[in-house]
Parts: sequence; C-alpha cells; structure tokens
Amino acid sequence: MPVDRREFLASCLVAAGLAVGKATAAPMIVAPASTLRPKSARRRVVIVGGGWGGLSAARHLRDQAPDLDVVVIERSASFWSGPLSNRWLAALVDTRYIIHDRAPAAAKYGYELLQAEVTAVDRDRRRVLTSLGALDYDWLVLGVGIREDFGAWFGDDRAAADAVRARYPSAWLPGEALAVLKRKLEGFAGGDLLMTLPPMPYRCPPAPYERAVLIGWLLKSRGIKGKLLLLDPNPIAPAFRRVFEDRYRDQITYVPDARVQTVDPQGQRVITEFDEFRFDDAILMPPQQAGELVWQAGLIGRDRDGKPTGWADQDPLHLHARADERIFLVGDALGAVSPLFGHYPKSGHMASRQGRIVATEIAARAAGTEPPVQLPESVCHVYNDFEPMKTVRIDSRYRVRGDGLIEQTTRQFHDANPRDEDLAWATASFEEFLALRP
Repeated sequence: MPVDRREFLASCLVAAGLAVGKATAAPMIVAPASTLRPKSARRRVVIVGGGWGGLSAARHLRDQAPDLDVVVIERSASFWSGPLSNRWLAALVDTRYIIHDRAPAAAKYGYELLQAEVTAVDRDRRRVLTSLGALDYDWLVLGVGIREDFGAWFGDDRAAADAVRARYPSAWLPGEALAVLKRKLEGFAGGDLLMTLPPMPYRCPPAPYERAVLIGWLLKSRGIKGKLLLLDPNPIAPAFRRVFEDRYRDQITYVPDARVQTVDPQGQRVITEFDEFRFDDAILMPPQQAGELVWQAGLIGRDRDGKPTGWADQDPLHLHARADERIFLVGDALGAVSPLFGHYPKSGHMASRQGRIVATEIAARAAGTEPPVQLPESVCHVYNDFEPMKTVRIDSRYRVRGDGLIEQTTRQFHDANPRDEDLAWATASFEEFLALRP
C-alpha cells in the first residue's frame, strides 16, 4: 500500500467502539453456530488476535510444526503498531512504520488468515464462535490484548463510557483511535489538556511518559499557550520527572498520587482522591484488564480473597492457561508470573517472544515430546526528550532461580545522540512476523 494512501486512511479513520460488559466467570455458549471450516485429518491451531504475539506464534508454528493447520483470526483489517506510535503522533515517523497489511505474512509462511470477530470460546467442544461461523481447534492461542475497564469509573453507565471513547480516547489500543488522537494534537490551540494514567499494570509502562514528553515538546516548539495536566497514580521514573521539571515546567504539570475517582465527560472534570481538575480537552486512560475473551472463557486469575485479578491465570513457565492446557496466552493479557516482580512488561517485543515460546510448546506437544522451558525477554526504546532527541533502551532478562521462581534483571541504556535505533529494531521485528520488506 503506498504511503500517501496510508496517510489518507489514517486521517479519515474514527475511533473504534469497544464493548463494555460484565465479566463472566465461565464460558456461556448460548447457541450453536454454523461450521466455518470442517474438521480435517490435520490437527489445528487457532490463534485469536493478529498482533505482535499472535502473528509471531503463527510464523514460528509454521516453521516448527509444518504438519499442523494454523488459522489466525483477527477482527481488524490492518495491523497497527503501538511501538513507534508516539513518534507518529507528531509526524516524526512515516505511517508505513505504523499501519501494515497482514496478508503477505500469511502467504509467505503458509497459514490461513481470517478477518472475523470471535464472540466466544467453547472450551468443552474445543471451538471458537466467530461472526463467520464456528471453528474447531486442537490448540488455541489467545493474543487478545487488553480491554479498558470503564466500569471502574462509571459502573454500568454505558453512555458515559461511550462519551469518553468518542471525545477523549486513550488511543492505548493500537488502531483507529490513534488517528483520532493525532488529529486532536494537531488541532490543539491552547488551554488545559488533561491526561490520566491507569494504575499498574498496564500496556507498555514507560510509553505514557514518553507521550507526555512529546506533548510538552509540541506545546513548547509550536508556541502554544497550553498545559498538559498529567494525573499519575504510579511511581514515576526519576528521569522523566526531571525532564518534566527541567525542560517542560511551563508545559507539563505533573500530579503524583492521583488515583481517579470520578470522571465527568460532560462537565469536563476529573476528581481524584485529593483534588478536582477541569480540562478543555483530555486523553483519558481508564484502568486496563485482559481482553474480553479471556473473561468469557473463564481464564481470569483470582487473588487470595477470591476476587478476579483482571488478568489471565497462566502457567508462568509454559504459558498455557491453568484451567485448560489446550489454551495458551500471549501478550498483554497475561497475569503475574512471579512474586518477585509481578507481571512481565506488556510490550510488543515481549509479546513477540511469548509467541515464539508458545509455538515451541505446541510443536513439542503435537510431537509427543516434553517442551523445553524457555523464558522471553523485553526490549523497549523510549524517548525522554525530543529537542534534542534523547532515548532510553530498557532491556529486561529472566532466569528461573533454584527455588523455581522467575527472576527479572533490568538494565537501562541512555543515549543522548540516537540514530533511529528504534526504527531499526521495529523494522527487524516487522520483517520477522509481518514479512515486511526493508
């Protein structure tokens, strides 16, 4: 697809609506569905979600288990990259780094790609129900990402949630909402722009701070008389706070310990535990949870009090659901993996490595062999300033200790003179699982 057409499409897209619903504790399949593909002699792996984790799993399954049928089901027409999206918001990278076609990868690696909405997982029958019909599986991979928990703010008030999505989207679900936010930033002429951060854990931990720095830089470089109000319930990395205070004191007001209690989209105000904030425009990020299908399939973990954690309950070493060893989970929906540090970073790189691991797990089980224990790693490139450009690369590595617990080691590499290392990393990733030509 030519670059200019991508730019046109991106500028015309509107925010996608996402369902807000009550979580169910177990699968509820209310009606049979027509068969989308008949059963065959070849065993089948169905992958729900064509993101970093799902596409990586599909690509490596074709290498490691060529005798298995692999079907990827994804509802959106195009792949949108979360990594690099902050730079794209300010026109610092071309759209060809953000929006991609999944079809070349499916053709190159030899798996089937279906565009459909998956509405339910029937664990008893080992089938998924989609908008096109039902599909049986021998193994299922769920790479369904996150959902935004507007219920934490609005309870059952669907109209309020819809108003926030339409007017103040978080753009934290890569897709059409990114184009809406891009237009919002391009048209912002001044006033108070408020941005809330969700409580941890959430997708790509340093990325909201990178976005805040980007907005501060845009306001400063364009001479806009406006301010970003950043409401943060989490501990901030000291490096970002120093940048806010030293470089963008007039553009960014950072508010720590700001856990949102009430959001009034019509009155344009947010109430925290300690204060009330009014805004002219906003980027509202509610708390995050595992994607809808993880809830519907009954795969959500519970804490010591029996309350849902909001995230998948998976085996930390093999990534299958504890409740169903035929179902694997990859990407941002994963729950905590270790009492030593909690969750893996919910990053694109991490999801792609989990996809590789799951491919190896399924290939070994299909061959009747014991799958090896593999652990992922995470690499994250983050800008902590834009004029001059400065970056931090965050590397996380993992090992299994003698007591069986997973241990995390994280290192940060600061670069005051970057040379688009993030673009090189993203291009290599896209070549691998999207069959992108350099």
